[in-house]
Amino acid sequence: MGSRKAKMAEAIKENKKTLYYAKLNNCPTSPRKMRLVADLVRGMDVNKALNLLQFTPKEAAIRVQKLLLSAVNNFEAKSGEKAEDSALFIKSISVDGGRMMKRLRPAPQGRGYRIRKRSNHVTLILDKKSAE
Repeated sequence: MGSRKAKMAEAIKENKKTLYYAKLNNCPTSPRKMRLVADLVRGMDVNKALNLLQFTPKEAAIRVQKLLLSAVNNFEAKSGEKAEDSALFIKSISVDGGRMMKRLRPAPQGRGYRIRKRSNHVTLILDKKSAE
């Protein structure tokens, strides 16, 4: 590995030490349904987002709530601070398409229709509000 590439890798490692995030891969929900829930909580305070997700009737809300709790635990483990004491908010949440299972469903006149069972990847990043 060249010196420039090694320096860049070190810089990325240093940035990840102060980045508080959680990832959910291959969640068996379509990305479109998950994005509806992700758009609800983007940019919110953590406590407010947890309350909102608890009373949202969508199934994707349960998965995002677990992911948010995981990100909060990652923050507490990395920084050593309590989540209640620091003003955490959801800096970014992104939903990407995951792998797709392709199945066949019987159709009239001997045909077969293709079904695409979609999944997604969710990445949630937390940050502290700076006191200005």
